[in-house]
Amino acid sequence: MVLKTIYVVRHGFRSNWVVNPSTGEYTHNFPTPTGIPSDPSLASHGVEQATELASHLCYLTPPVDAIYSSPFYRCIQTLAPTLSQLNSRREKSSRLRIRLDTGLAEFYGLARFDHPRPATLDVLQKHFPNALDDTYRESSIESSKSGESIGTLHDRVAYAIHKIIERADADGTETILLCTHAAVMICLGRVLTGNMPPLESDDDFKCATCSFSKFLWDSEKPEHVPDVNWKGHGVQGRWECEVNGDCSFLTEGEERGWSFAMDETNLDPQLCVCTSNNQRRYHENH
Repeated sequence: MVLKTIYVVRHGFRSNWVVNPSTGEYTHNFPTPTGIPSDPSLASHGVEQATELASHLCYLTPPVDAIYSSPFYRCIQTLAPTLSQLNSRREKSSRLRIRLDTGLAEFYGLARFDHPRPATLDVLQKHFPNALDDTYRESSIESSKSGESIGTLHDRVAYAIHKIIERADADGTETILLCTHAAVMICLGRVLTGNMPPLESDDDFKCATCSFSKFLWDSEKPEHVPDVNWKGHGVQGRWECEVNGDCSFLTEGEERGWSFAMDETNLDPQLCVCTSNNQRRYHENH
């Protein structure tokens, strides 16, 4: 195993939107950069958080060798100050670019309507010139347009990080940084460590805005490819969580923390579709 360290962060405090849980129509108070209502930019406070996060990430040991992100605008915007600071210390030929991966994208619960997709690489490159890796070809799978169950979300994240680790090992990369969303950040903690709580709603891994977690590969635990069952094994061997959702470097500390318990998920036993209230609560906090 070449990869030894995985850093995970959540995007900063974002602008808000409202979703009609019956129709799936998204509305927002401010225009979004990509024109997708559910793809807002960071709020001014989120921009401040991203700057503070960058100051923290740029002095980590070991240093970041590669960066992966959800393709939603707010995640890339959160990483922008970090990318700028990291590249200011690197030769032009070795500068980092962000690799976009749908396996790290937002969680949308099961619904009777199609959920939105992030903007294309071509669109995002116009907003973040010279920041995105257009040579990266992700091997992750995209979630269904009609959403996914919490169990399927965990399996999607396990598959995504498994493929990312494979790529890192092939490239000789020792340390990677991932930027994602609240639900995915929780799932990453679970699938990397192999520790799935008895209840999906248990509060285990932290995921406040711009929070930081660190996972170290445990060489004492055997490697295991989680093609079917990652629980109890972890992805590519077991990882130890050394830092869990740290916010000590942020001026305002922990904000907008979230857990699956806050979703108050009640599924329609006939259609297995998330109710309107829990669908709305999730996206109000994401």
